[in-house]
Amino acid sequence: MRNYENLVIVKPTLTAEEIQASVKAIEEVITSNGGEIAATSPMGMRKLAYPIEKNERGYYHVIYSSIAPSAITEIERRFRINEDLLRFVTIKYDTNREIAAFNGMVAKAKKAAEAPAKVETPAVEAEAPVATEAAAPAAE
Repeated sequence: MRNYENLVIVKPTLTAEEIQASVKAIEEVITSNGGEIAATSPMGMRKLAYPIEKNERGYYHVIYSSIAPSAITEIERRFRINEDLLRFVTIKYDTNREIAAFNGMVAKAKKAAEAPAKVETPAVEAEAPVATEAAAPAAE
């Protein structure tokens, strides 16, 4: 089995749940063809260099995996059929130097996935004294 990197760009018109379902379907295509996913790296919504199908933005997702070379043609065929994908690219890591770089990227992606996500804490509002209206005697 060889090491591959798949970068897919999902349409931005989908909701967040639909994007995640599409990414899960892409990962399922890889695993159903005998691949082992080493790591994934969601890059998020980004601006495209040029419009694709009238879309200015796209959701980028990188998948690092080990797959038999004979399965790549079937995986790419399934990517072409998927209407949720704007573009995809498959990169093969073959030489020892490329494999070392692949292992470094996998380690970096795993480290990023394990790091706790930054959660914005709501600003604590200082409690202002509540102004109460004093009952003033009515002047007649």
